[in-house]
Amino acid sequence: MIFIAKWNKKNKRKLSVARTPLNSIAVQRRSKSKSHLQSYRSCLGAASRLGCTPGLTTQWLNASRRAPKSHITRVNPEQLALLLKTEWQLSYVTPLYQFRHTLLTSYSRQLLAFIVAEKQQGLAVEVEGHQDSFRVSFSTVQGMADTDDDAETIFIQIHSKPLFAKQDESPRSVWRGWLTCINGNPDYIHSLPKDFVCLPLFCSSGAEWLTSLIKSWFQRTFDCCFGPLEIGPTSLQWLIALWTNCHPESSIQHLKIIWTVPVKPPMQITYTVDPQDAWELWRSVRKEPQEERDGDLGRGQESEEEESSIDIEEVTRFVQGLKNHFYRHFKLNLSAANLSQVSTALGSAKCSGRIKISNSRYMITTLSLLTECALLKMPI
Repeated sequence: MIFIAKWNKKNKRKLSVARTPLNSIAVQRRSKSKSHLQSYRSCLGAASRLGCTPGLTTQWLNASRRAPKSHITRVNPEQLALLLKTEWQLSYVTPLYQFRHTLLTSYSRQLLAFIVAEKQQGLAVEVEGHQDSFRVSFSTVQGMADTDDDAETIFIQIHSKPLFAKQDESPRSVWRGWLTCINGNPDYIHSLPKDFVCLPLFCSSGAEWLTSLIKSWFQRTFDCCFGPLEIGPTSLQWLIALWTNCHPESSIQHLKIIWTVPVKPPMQITYTVDPQDAWELWRSVRKEPQEERDGDLGRGQESEEEESSIDIEEVTRFVQGLKNHFYRHFKLNLSAANLSQVSTALGSAKCSGRIKISNSRYMITTLSLLTECALLKMPI
């Protein structure tokens, strides 16, 4: 069953109910013993070169972070466009051994040879076209790094010409992916041996079999390990708050939140909030340093930093305020529901680990959060 609710002051409320087939929505109750911080240690063998590197998996997400700022102006617009308006599947990846940004042309040839070899062995039977129709490219997305400790983002693209394509037909993109590190934990990065490069967030778009091949090549070449990266409830709540905070400068147009309820038959609740109403609620829960500054005009830069930061208490109050409003109007308690998806005009995110960034102005803040999630999920 699906509940669709809209919050708009002008229309007060709107609720519609539709029954769906039992197998149309798969809802599972999350085990209390598991969380998005759980490590997947089984992927590392005893011979891993990072076996003694201190990990971050015992830590939690930061309780405070800077409010989104529009400052991604150093990236080539054509390269930036490749990252936007595509839904990416997220994974974490452990540090890459002896990876060199200066050898990207060589890596392109090596990955191409690997794909062709797997095809010849019958392990990549779904590859379209002839082996000479493939083109693999590695490139650096200059300007994405937000600190001196961040390694430059690597973008990978695979083009292929269809089997029955015309002679003058250009190859089309069949797979894209990128590895990045935005505001990575400096203590962790500095603890790595000098031969390792930290690019913990891996985003891919394309056929799963091709993603699997590319991960396999990275694992063999750079002694690394990949694992699934879900977006947990806390991270989704952070995105709700961070994106809503951008509304005055870049309209979010809508705030759409989806909860799933572990009942039979399965229930999905879609809650759409008017952007201005969401902004007013967000302002009401924000800690306003202005009142404190009225009594202390000498705080200067310290007060500006406080005003630009957002803490987890504000995020929690904001989401709870949305739940309370929903209950007052529809008499449905969302405390037992699982937050599964959030979307605005700036982007969308799903608990399954899929993310779409639709606006480049505040993507650094989003990628910083995802980088933090990837580092926390890593087993080392």
